[in-house]
Amino acid sequence: MTPTITVASYNMRKAIGTDRRRRPDRILEVLHEIDADIVALQEADRRFGAKLSAIPIDLIAERSDYRPVGFDVRPGGIGWHGNAILVRKSAVITACRPLDLPVLEPRGAVLADVRIGGATMRIVGMHLDLSGLWRRRQAKAVIAHVAACEQALPTVLMGDLNEWSLHGGCLRDFGGTYRFAPTGRSYHARRPMAALDRILVGPGVAVIDSGVHHSHKASLASDHLPIWAKLHVPGDAGAR
Repeated sequence: MTPTITVASYNMRKAIGTDRRRRPDRILEVLHEIDADIVALQEADRRFGAKLSAIPIDLIAERSDYRPVGFDVRPGGIGWHGNAILVRKSAVITACRPLDLPVLEPRGAVLADVRIGGATMRIVGMHLDLSGLWRRRQAKAVIAHVAACEQALPTVLMGDLNEWSLHGGCLRDFGGTYRFAPTGRSYHARRPMAALDRILVGPGVAVIDSGVHHSHKASLASDHLPIWAKLHVPGDAGAR
C-alpha cells in the first residue's frame, strides 16, 4: 500500500497575529486543526536577541503531537533564519541540516529526511528573498542542494516563496524539476490575494488533495494562512 502523508507549510510571523498580539498557543491550535504529519514553519524564531523559538519548546511538547527537527543552530531556537520543521513525535529523523543560500538579506533553508507512516521522504523548508533576482538564485541553490544529496528520496519542498508572479520568476526555476500542489491564495490571512506560500513535490510523489486552511483561528494567528497537501509517497522497501 502506498503511504498517505499530509504536509503543511505555515509562515507563522513569529506568532504575532493580525490583532498584533503574540499568541504562540494560537499557532499550535491552528496546526491541530490541520493535523498534518509534517509541518514546515517560516518566521519560527524571534528576530532579535537570542532568537529563541517563537513557540516555547516546552509548549510544543505539552500541547501538540509534534517535535521540532533538531538543527542545533542555537540554544532555545528551532530554526535556521526562521525556517523550522515539525514532525510527529512518532517520526524518525534520519538526517537533517541547515542549507546556506545566496543572500541579500538573512535567508536560509532547512532539510530533513523523515521516516513516517511506512515511507522515508526528504523535506525542505524555505523562506525566499523579497528580491526577484535573489529569489531565483536561492531557488537554484535549493535545487542544487537536493540534487547533491547522496541518497535519492521522495522529496517535498515547502515554504514562503515571496513570488507574486503566477508562472514566472522562481516558479519557473522550480518547475523544471518539481510540480506545484494547487493550494491557492494564502496571503493576506484576512483577505487572501496572493499565493506566496507553496508546496512542491518531486518525481514519484502524487498530490491527492491540497488547499489553504481557512478558519477563524487561522485568520487571527498570523498574516499568512497555512497551506496543506495530502500526498501519496512511495513506501520503504519491505515496510509494513
